[in-house]
Amino acid sequence: VASLARPGGNMTGFQNFEPAIGGKWLGVLKEIAPNLKRVGALFMPDAKAHASFLDAAKQVAPSAGITVAIVDIQKDIERAIASYADQPDSGLIVFPHPKSIANRKLITSLASRYQLPAIYPYRYFAADGGLITYGPDQIDQWRGAAIYVDRILKGEKPADLPVQTPTKYELAINLKTAKTLGLIVASN
Repeated sequence: VASLARPGGNMTGFQNFEPAIGGKWLGVLKEIAPNLKRVGALFMPDAKAHASFLDAAKQVAPSAGITVAIVDIQKDIERAIASYADQPDSGLIVFPHPKSIANRKLITSLASRYQLPAIYPYRYFAADGGLITYGPDQIDQWRGAAIYVDRILKGEKPADLPVQTPTKYELAINLKTAKTLGLIVASN
């Protein structure tokens, strides 16, 4: 698109994640697991957005006392996570990607097996055993898309409809997983 405010052409749409969310994921993970010293970002080289998420996490990392490294899951998820899990005080950030979504049960089980606190992009990762998720409220996004479809069908030009960024985020914590990892989650 030409710009988010004025997409131009015959395009508009919804953006799921802003690049800066990589830093937010790192901060949220550090809050729930304050002893973290290193975090591996599950990375797919073919996903252009992953570089932006990684850069944002690396910018926040020094102030959190964390080093961030790439865990390339393109070839073998199990081997990549196992090779990263060899040092104490380690955790994971799982970036959104069709491969991480399709393999979420494997990823959450490996994080549990290797005692790696991990943060995930969508709520359903927590339902599958993941520790913590932070991401856009997908139902809110889908409702917005339905409103855009209605507006376009009533004659508005897509080029005149700004690309929407998330305005509503959700946080989910799997308390059973937190307990298994020995993490204390304060409730207010």
